Amino acid sequence: MPKSKRNTKVNLSKVVKATKERKEKLLNQIRLAVEEYDNVFVWEEHNMRNNTMKDLKCKEWAHSKFFYGKVKLMALALGKTRALETRKNLHKLVPHLTGHVGLLFTNKDKTEVKAFFEEFSAFHYATSGETATESVVLEAGILDQFPHSIEPHLRELGMPVKLNKGSVELMKQYTVCTEGELLRPNQCRILKLLGYQMSKFTIKLKCCCSKDGKFEAL
Repeated sequence: MPKSKRNTKVNLSKVVKATKERKEKLLNQIRLAVEEYDNVFVWEEHNMRNNTMKDLKCKEWAHSKFFYGKVKLMALALGKTRALETRKNLHKLVPHLTGHVGLLFTNKDKTEVKAFFEEFSAFHYATSGETATESVVLEAGILDQFPHSIEPHLRELGMPVKLNKGSVELMKQYTVCTEGELLRPNQCRILKLLGYQMSKFTIKLKCCCSKDGKFEAL
């Protein structure tokens, strides 16, 4: 009989050591990036999706370096004060390390970086708790976009539907969501089935500091 994993003992000292090693690794990576790249930006994400962020890091911006982690660690790596900073005026970035933020190190010209992220956005299906960007109302009648097999699932999600000669029929007008409201899980599932992508992933640049020590709030 196989041994239950529930009875496996975990050496907590190993966990602490691994956590410490990860922190030190991040600190060292950021400090190496300070030496390697000309410009460092503090950026703030909105509605991030891991797959899109991965593509951004590995394809379009593979020439640069993104960091997204503990704010305190990033601040420590840069230097919280003039006396502790690892490069001239990096400490001025630290007050901007609040919220869902990260660091971007790049040799790209600042004007080019700003222009790219002003235009950058990616749409995804919304998740529970996000805000509806438009009202979606379905009129009563046959819903041709759905196969008959999905009818029980639509009823579970709260839609007033039935099968009519093998087709899914909406028995009365149904409001999926209203613009400005916070979306619930069932609404998100219906919107995904309908193909509505209401979640917009954007990155806003907050400030930057160049190798010559020039700081700029954006």
